[in-house]
Amino acid sequence: MSIKRIGWIGLGNMGVPMAKNLIKAGFAVTVYNRTATKAAPLKEAGAEVARNTAELWEKADIVITMVSDDNALRQVHISGLEATAPAGKLVIDMSTVSPATTRELAGRLAAKGVEYLDAPVSGSVKPAELGQLVIMAGGKKSVYESALPIFERLGKVSFYMGEQGAGNAAKLAINLYLAFNMQGMAESVNFARDNGIQASDMMAAINESALSNAFTKLKTPNLVSDQHPAAFALRLMAKDLRLAKEQGLHTPGGLALEESYRKAAAEGLGEEDLSAILRYVGKK
Repeated sequence: MSIKRIGWIGLGNMGVPMAKNLIKAGFAVTVYNRTATKAAPLKEAGAEVARNTAELWEKADIVITMVSDDNALRQVHISGLEATAPAGKLVIDMSTVSPATTRELAGRLAAKGVEYLDAPVSGSVKPAELGQLVIMAGGKKSVYESALPIFERLGKVSFYMGEQGAGNAAKLAINLYLAFNMQGMAESVNFARDNGIQASDMMAAINESALSNAFTKLKTPNLVSDQHPAAFALRLMAKDLRLAKEQGLHTPGGLALEESYRKAAAEGLGEEDLSAILRYVGKK
């Protein structure tokens, strides 16, 4: 597939830097967002702004969606994406949604002759800005290969995981592991504090131990200061764990994590970074 122009729907914290990277790489990009003011940074960077999805499809060979959840993705499809998508083109969804939702939406587009890849990403805002995301794709392998020039500009690596929905399942598995790491750090720091050890000292020890990794170092300032500006909102982790549970997550630790993040979000921590799980596990 020749990539002449990319359409982009979804201009949130991740969508804006990802679309900017495609512009910097020399791709012609047209963007559409229901809240038109969110398109301003992309327009300044050189993108065209479409008035609706029909205009987006007129200009684009490929449309990429990057939205917050299953409901938002369904709304994008219902509000015009499916009605206006012409045969022979491609939709790439890079959101974190249910594999079942992907298979449903892909099936509806296939009936119109439109290809579909689920290609969610691992990484938060900074990796998105640097083009260092990890991309996991599901769909036809030939379609995945045709999209590699795009993925190479958005991520440091991409993986073909299998049929439609496989990319989503891989992303949920990664976020399950991420949730274990974050809650494990939070519980370790909380236990240490209960025994008279400062969070700064505990995290310094962790970061010199065999448990040290990029994530422990990234979240150290949050855990030491107990300040949690959102890079990846806790409510989104709670959503991803719910999706994993709906897809058959049944392990004891996984189910305990799902309950923990769900309750933390319900107690008002949802808009904080997922590191705010520290406050939930530390309550008495």
